Amino acid sequence: MSEVYAARRTRLREYCNAGGSAAALVSRPANVRYLAGAAPQGAVLLLGKTEDLLVRAGPDAERPTPERPDEHLRVQTLPAGSAGGDPAVAAADIAEGQGADSLAVEEHHLTVARHRALNSVAPRLRLTTLGTAVEQLRVVKDEEEISALRIGAEIADQALGELLESILVGRTERHLALELERRLVDHGADGPAFPTSVATGPHAGRPGHRPTDRRVEEGDFLSVCLGATYRGYRCEIGRTFVIGTAPADWQIELYDLVFASQRAGRESLVPGAACRDVDRAARQVLDSAGYKEGLTALTGHGVGLEIDEDPQLSPAAMGKLDACVPVTVEPGVHLPGRGGVRIDDTLVVRPEADGGPELLTITTKELLAL
Repeated sequence: MSEVYAARRTRLREYCNAGGSAAALVSRPANVRYLAGAAPQGAVLLLGKTEDLLVRAGPDAERPTPERPDEHLRVQTLPAGSAGGDPAVAAADIAEGQGADSLAVEEHHLTVARHRALNSVAPRLRLTTLGTAVEQLRVVKDEEEISALRIGAEIADQALGELLESILVGRTERHLALELERRLVDHGADGPAFPTSVATGPHAGRPGHRPTDRRVEEGDFLSVCLGATYRGYRCEIGRTFVIGTAPADWQIELYDLVFASQRAGRESLVPGAACRDVDRAARQVLDSAGYKEGLTALTGHGVGLEIDEDPQLSPAAMGKLDACVPVTVEPGVHLPGRGGVRIDDTLVVRPEADGGPELLTITTKELLAL
């Protein structure tokens, strides 16, 4: 993987040089990991004028992590307890010492106090903005990254499938969420990709619902949204089920509608498609059925080292999809006081010649009565 990380850093360096910056300071953890292979707590990456460095705090400040940085990248550890032992500040000082006259920084991640500290320690450096250059590099994934997402999706599918085989009535949302997260780790995940959502009855279909002590009852909709992190990469899956022997007519009608919306969104995932058009394809199914009010702000989003990355699939989204971009498609409807349906998959955009969008989360989307 060393050559992969080196190539990523080269692409960023070319971007910085084109913008007139001799060096760059990357401080956002996911971006550090993308370029260096690991992101020890508080570490920053310096793309220097003469040498690249991963600068981190002393051992006392570091939490153990299973990842190891690129072996060809020098790691500089600040002395334990050193005055002003901020890796970003130390990196700026190093950049100035290398003869750089400018330093591109991630202004959207640095605090005002940290920005002032950089100016103070390296007053001759002209600070410019790196913007979201690294985030944009991260949008298109290589096959190694997609493989990690695929394994994470398999783990999430397995955890969800095992839960569905257990007795659910009488158990609380909170208990089910904890069990799902334990199963993710048991099957090899680094951990959950985000706090697991389990929503029952009137809570079902509500996006981002935090589990409560409400117990599962006969006749409930049960919505579950979970994700696994594997080698740092995060995927997600969401499904809705009915508790009991058979769903009611209104539950079948609502489920079929959301399923049609989600299918329309999935089928729109082709290289070159405008992000807003994918959102529109899924959204108009629900709009035309009278559910325009209360729909979520977006239909889906990118995933990777973070669970919510670019691109955003929303009405105001700019840009088009490229091949090898993993995204979620997750429309839903929530009816206050009654519950609702949410269906969520992680897919990879692929050209039609390669079979079209690759579905990573494969748990059935049939409306199951549990």
